[in-house]
Amino acid sequence: TRSLSITSVEQPMVEKAQGDKVTLPCTFVLSEEDEGPLDIEWVLIPADNQKKEQIIIMYAVDRIYNHYYAAMTGRMQFTNPDPRSGDGSLDILNLKAADTGTYQCKVKKAPGVQSQKIQLTVLVKPARTKCSVEGSQEIGKDVTLKCASQEGSPLLSYDWRRVSGRQELPATSTLNKNTGELLLKNASQDYSGTYHCIASNRVGTDECSVELNVTPPINTAGIIAGAIIGTLLGLSVLAFLVFCCCKKHREKKYEKEVHHDIREDVPPPKSRSSTARSYIGSNRSSLGSMSPSNMEGYTKTPYSQVPSEDFERPPGQNSTFAPSKVAAPNLSRMGAVPVMIPAQSKDGSIV
Repeated sequence: TRSLSITSVEQPMVEKAQGDKVTLPCTFVLSEEDEGPLDIEWVLIPADNQKKEQIIIMYAVDRIYNHYYAAMTGRMQFTNPDPRSGDGSLDILNLKAADTGTYQCKVKKAPGVQSQKIQLTVLVKPARTKCSVEGSQEIGKDVTLKCASQEGSPLLSYDWRRVSGRQELPATSTLNKNTGELLLKNASQDYSGTYHCIASNRVGTDECSVELNVTPPINTAGIIAGAIIGTLLGLSVLAFLVFCCCKKHREKKYEKEVHHDIREDVPPPKSRSSTARSYIGSNRSSLGSMSPSNMEGYTKTPYSQVPSEDFERPPGQNSTFAPSKVAAPNLSRMGAVPVMIPAQSKDGSIV
């Protein structure tokens, strides 16, 4: 007795690159005894056995249902729009790394039931590969050429080749295909040129290039001497500028101090009270030096007359004072020594 059977060649594992399209095969034939409704399901089996299977797409009761798995909405479809023809293969477009997993095709038509599993692995092509030179590019030194891809599924493999001058790699070179490092020992000027790196995995390749220029050793002593001389010159110029700035600042400060300095070239004028006191004091000293015999010709000056600024005027501008008419008392009768008070003449002199 014949029954439903899947006729597609079993492919336990399929590898595709990210962004590509994959077709998971699932063809079948029905038997005369299978009289029930046709039911086709594609499910994603999780890596964790504790989780449930996720239905991706289904054909049942002459209809297609593709809204079960949001992560693939718009990116999956049956290869044949009418799966009743015996083709229940699944197309997945624009593959992503997250699409990696185990897929199972189930075909049911009572009483027949068949299924088939396929392991899909989505690989990322090498991308953003960069080449660089590590080490001093001097004659006699060891130089390392590095190559690394920023993206790409393992296992990545790297290969170097020379594209200028001699095509073959130098005899002293050592290549590590897993890390992408090319070591050139005891480099010479013949090693100069353009080197090309190819990064690859099972689904794609990527490339980059780098220029190697091996030069004679640099005169280190001359560079150090030049640096020292340049530093000394720079310090000298800096010191000169600082000196000039300080000198200019001191000059400005001195000019400012001299400008605001107050000089007393002429003494201030004497006050009236000081002039009067000086005059009275001088008269008293003169009287104290006189004897009674020398004071006969003097008359007493009233104390109510206080000298004014007229004493400091020229003789021609002074006011005329009249001699005092008060007679001196007769001191001989009183038993005292007569004292004569000087009088002032018209020209301002004392008589």
